[in-house]
Amino acid sequence: MLGAAFPAWAEVVSPRRLLELADIGNPAISPDGRRVAFRVEQASIERNTYDTTWYVQHLDGASPPRRVADGGVPLRQHVNGQVLPSPARWSPDGRWIYYRARLDGRVSVWRAAADGSHAEPVTFDPADVRDFRLDEGGGVLRYSVGATREDVMAAEGREYDRGVRIDTSVFIGAGLVRSAHVEGQPATQRFTNDWFATGPLLAAAPDRWKAVDLATRTARDAAAPPLQASPATITPLNRDAAEPLRIALHPEDGRVAVLTPVPAPGTGTTERSGSVLSMLSDPGDSRHVACAADACRDRAISDIVWRPGTDEVIFTETDYRRRMGRVQSIRAWNVRTGSVRPIVVADGLLRGSQRYWDIPCGLSRELMVCVAAEADRPPRLETIDLATGERRILYAPNAGLDADIAATVPARVIRWKDEQGREFTGHLFETPKRGPSGSPPLFATYYDCHGFLRGGVGDEWPLATLAEVGISSLCINALPGASPDFIARHDQGRAALESVVAQLSAEGRVDLTRIGMGGLSYGSEVTMWTVAHSDIVTAASISGVSATPTYYLFNSLRDGFRSGMKQSWQLGALEETPERWREISPAFHVDRIRTPLLFQMPEQEYRMMLDYALPLVRRELGDLYVFPDEAHIKFQPRHKIAVYERNVDWFRFWLQDYKDPDPRKADQYLIWQRMKAARDRRRTAGDWTSR
Repeated sequence: MLGAAFPAWAEVVSPRRLLELADIGNPAISPDGRRVAFRVEQASIERNTYDTTWYVQHLDGASPPRRVADGGVPLRQHVNGQVLPSPARWSPDGRWIYYRARLDGRVSVWRAAADGSHAEPVTFDPADVRDFRLDEGGGVLRYSVGATREDVMAAEGREYDRGVRIDTSVFIGAGLVRSAHVEGQPATQRFTNDWFATGPLLAAAPDRWKAVDLATRTARDAAAPPLQASPATITPLNRDAAEPLRIALHPEDGRVAVLTPVPAPGTGTTERSGSVLSMLSDPGDSRHVACAADACRDRAISDIVWRPGTDEVIFTETDYRRRMGRVQSIRAWNVRTGSVRPIVVADGLLRGSQRYWDIPCGLSRELMVCVAAEADRPPRLETIDLATGERRILYAPNAGLDADIAATVPARVIRWKDEQGREFTGHLFETPKRGPSGSPPLFATYYDCHGFLRGGVGDEWPLATLAEVGISSLCINALPGASPDFIARHDQGRAALESVVAQLSAEGRVDLTRIGMGGLSYGSEVTMWTVAHSDIVTAASISGVSATPTYYLFNSLRDGFRSGMKQSWQLGALEETPERWREISPAFHVDRIRTPLLFQMPEQEYRMMLDYALPLVRRELGDLYVFPDEAHIKFQPRHKIAVYERNVDWFRFWLQDYKDPDPRKADQYLIWQRMKAARDRRRTAGDWTSR
């Protein structure tokens, strides 16, 4: 058997090690500029949860970080499962950090002593805290709440007893009552906008602000804190300008830095075509002073902040075209002189990791503290000198994994062109192993490749593990500025895969007869498009929904959804655009598909893709698994490890003819063996429908 040359599991970079690494976020520098507070999150497979811990560390790095508090269960977005930022705020005297946490079944504001001696709740509200501010003197904490927990439960009970009226707020595909798994407990979710953002029942209840006297611990109703600058108060850059993406108020003199997006044509990727960075003397000023330097032109700027005590706006730029692929740089714009100077140009992310890729850096006058990560280097905390750009590692909880990946399966950036001359970039984890057949198989995932690539977008395909067991793995970056046409946008992914396989095969580095592909969300759509329009893929694995009549029907009450489908997919209802449906939807491409497909779906989405999944299962071309209580991006640790391991098993089976001898997996291999036998029968009989 071909796979006999390889071990059952990776010897060094196992799926478990990738899952249980430490993620770092929310760095905040103390008022005296000498310490940083940050939070670490780590999965526990045994308890099926995540532990979060707040630390405080001196910026000189002379001592390790001090644990100061339990951060509670991570707060997550309802619809996609991603962790929400949880910024800490320092007291003016530097004795305390304040943070929002779900502990004891409620979201409250807590504070922890910076010396680690004590942590305590500050709010005891019957409603969960949405936001909070610490007054300038540090003696009063203001916080906002919505509906009380009791009111939410009562509303859920009424809907359960009297029936749920189906309207534009109901996520039909996800279930009706308590169908979401939010912060460790079931919750009802409802749409909060015209696309797929969701929140809890009664999320539309307006903010109610309260104030706590921190000396007496008495709470009272309070007015909302004054908005010194908001999108509504900023004069537009010009008549056609979009609403500002970011606003930053100078801490000393009230000047306002404004970041206005320039949207990319169409949708389907996460990029914008650029942003305009400008400055106003105050929120009411109508005269924008724009950054005219080349470093500001046509750039994807993700964040802006004033450097205290200076005329400099620090901004973070994500560069999608550089030699290293998706990377970030930090620069400083002097609003008086108009000059822009580079501070640091990285080979990866400086604002998070692949899981939390947009966490702001902490900032003082002299330093930034950022979460840095590269394709094959897990997240770590670094200081960056704002004058010299010097970088220094402050805290590296994943140093062992970092060293082991570097020693076994390091990644490198590759570039190639397709037949149209379009240049793509990707990160290749090239296996050091060669099987009896010579060149190794290749697995590729397509979408975005930023930060530490433990499992690609959605974190489902352990790339380093695959490389260690003998399957080279590649993360391909979608091109920025995606076409508004669905077919052109998705066929780009097919062309990217076919052209890179041709190049690597010609170099003797991959076996073009053993190619795997996988993706989540847009990546799953591209994967389904590729297996229906190309013979390049041997086996595929997806988690995500492609456009189907059921998907359209379930969401068709919402005007914004219908207009979005018309704009980005060029689809109306089935009876309105029947030809376009036949061009686009895999529900009409089942007879074209010859590739075995593994579906590992979240519960809230799988109903909307059964139009093509079930016919493929019936034809023994699909194997379908659904994970309960999961959103768009799965997050429960036991589910994550199951997805990781099954994906490794799947691609080893199809690309290496390897079966794990673990008796607990015997049933899955019986299913896959039947699928392989059915495929071989069709090939022998010539029973493939022509494309």
